[in-house]
Amino acid sequence: MKQDFPSEAEDQVTLANWRIAPYNEWAFHHVREIVPSANIGNHPDQVRELDRELLDWSALGWQKADSTTSLDIFLEETATDGFVVLHHGRIVAEHYDHGMTARTPHILMSVSKSMLGLLAGILIDQGILQEDTLVTDCLPELASTAYAGATIRHLLDMRVGVEFNEDYLITSGPIIDYRKATNWNPLEAGDVPGDLRSFFASLTTPDGPHEGRFHYVSPNTDLLAWIIERSAGRRYADLMSELLWQPMGAGTDGYITVDRLGAPRAAGGMCVTTRDLALVGQLVADRGRRGDQQIVPEAWIDDMLSGGDASAWNVGDFAEDFADLSMRYRSKWYVIDGDDPLLFCLGIHGQYLFVDPAAEIVIAKQSSRAAPLDETDERQAIEAAMAIRNYLS
Repeated sequence: MKQDFPSEAEDQVTLANWRIAPYNEWAFHHVREIVPSANIGNHPDQVRELDRELLDWSALGWQKADSTTSLDIFLEETATDGFVVLHHGRIVAEHYDHGMTARTPHILMSVSKSMLGLLAGILIDQGILQEDTLVTDCLPELASTAYAGATIRHLLDMRVGVEFNEDYLITSGPIIDYRKATNWNPLEAGDVPGDLRSFFASLTTPDGPHEGRFHYVSPNTDLLAWIIERSAGRRYADLMSELLWQPMGAGTDGYITVDRLGAPRAAGGMCVTTRDLALVGQLVADRGRRGDQQIVPEAWIDDMLSGGDASAWNVGDFAEDFADLSMRYRSKWYVIDGDDPLLFCLGIHGQYLFVDPAAEIVIAKQSSRAAPLDETDERQAIEAAMAIRNYLS
């Protein structure tokens, strides 16, 4: 982390510490130097240039617990690396810190899942995927796992009855095996090198019916990426590039981490600039259209806004964390209900994308928060998004 070549041992960022503070402050925008990756190319001739008309935000304030906070304080307190607000397709706020720039790709963590959700909508519209197809029809090698009987729609909505404890702080168990399989954790003495696709064979225990409660399991998204590659006969990174990244006008290449056999970490390994993340939000705000080109089907965006089962959410994994909000989850996107629903994506360590299609407001935030999950931070992010929405409206 220091500007020594090489750095002292205690300052070196490694596979063992890259997600731990303070090393993550550097690592989250240098991921391809730590974990193998596949490129998600943009198209230099199709870049969508965004007008930049920065606003004065000094008058914006909102209530936080027993005090009033401001945008500057919020960005500082929440370890913000990159922050972009769009209004009617123009950049009205932009901020970088901790070595980030407008052209630096930063890891999305679970916001990566929402990128897959958009790609899945495109492939379903093309007839390459069908929502009601069984997982095991695409991947018969998983017939003996807990995924037997689950469909692509169940994977999209996190309603698969598979036992998996998504606890980011435990030090043993399936989630550690999962991280090793994805190349995110180093192997320990005696470990046999694994891979992501082989890992699914270990998920054999059901924990309820399919199409039951909202049950957050990151491997579900990686499994869907495998189905996408198997069904399309193409690499996930190439499909993401050709069907979403290039046509939407991304300003720079993105990339995604891969395991030792090239399987993409679609659940958390996509890395993009803050501006390009905001551009994804703008595409959603524009109902999937850029100019006269329909990139993501409009019906898919509309279904994200109106679909999903609130009752499944209310008995699901995150219901207590957002107890005062009326919410749903659809196609890898969260929805806060209201007269004008607010779509958002959430990733550990403080990654967010908020989209208000009705008001054409997009808020992209990338961070290097120390804690993977932090209910106070997540609450602050939602409060900030609501305050910004009110301020611009």
